[in-house]
Amino acid sequence: MLGQTSLKPVVTLYKNEGETPLECLDRFRVESLEYKDAVLSYIGRLDPMAEGLLLVLVGEENKNREKYLGLDKVYEVDVLFGVETDTGDVLGKVQCPTLQTNTMSDIVQIFTSFVGMFTQKYPHYSSKPVNGKPLFWWAREGKLDEIEIPEKTSEIYNIKLQKQYSLKGEEILKQAEESIKKVNGDFRQQEIIASWKENFLPNAQENFSLVTIEVHCSSGTYMRTLAEVIAKKMGTTAIAWKIKRLKVANYSHDL
Repeated sequence: MLGQTSLKPVVTLYKNEGETPLECLDRFRVESLEYKDAVLSYIGRLDPMAEGLLLVLVGEENKNREKYLGLDKVYEVDVLFGVETDTGDVLGKVQCPTLQTNTMSDIVQIFTSFVGMFTQKYPHYSSKPVNGKPLFWWAREGKLDEIEIPEKTSEIYNIKLQKQYSLKGEEILKQAEESIKKVNGDFRQQEIIASWKENFLPNAQENFSLVTIEVHCSSGTYMRTLAEVIAKKMGTTAIAWKIKRLKVANYSHDL
């Protein structure tokens, strides 16, 4: 195709919070008209609530897709303790929140215990196919008890604690609403916002604990699941409050 030879074979995009990867690609085509008619595909899906590096193959480079699929990744994740949702992140219905009462002093040791091979169940709201349908279909239809949730073994190379902080319930509710409203399409937004209000309006002045961690891991590691299992080991609940992908192998973006 005329003009295609000057295009980069791999581009690094920044997917915004609230966007789907396809919406990010569409935005890129509008902003970079030279790629308007190019064949584009992304490597490594990011959920709507996640942001950061989206690696995109261009044109003929799509034929080499296999060599990119297993690349390791680096994420920055904010973990919100004392909260549980049916998706493991903000874009989910909230279960009854419980205030974080146990000490955070040994949290570094807990993180260290996850370095190495790590077996995780796929999140209920994910696109992993089971019996010909994505897991999120089984979840939405209330039929998860009819299937066996598949597992995946990944590897955590390193986890670093960046900071610890807290937010009041009213600020959590405000930020959650703002994030959810950025999402287009049918993701149960109204039901989800209603559940956040129901659970956090009564807890508006309560303090909830959060940590920011940096995770270097193998391909296919779900930060939503990692947040949940870390919290379980601490005897509480948690969600991935913020997820930002910083790197894919040696690829990065001007974040």
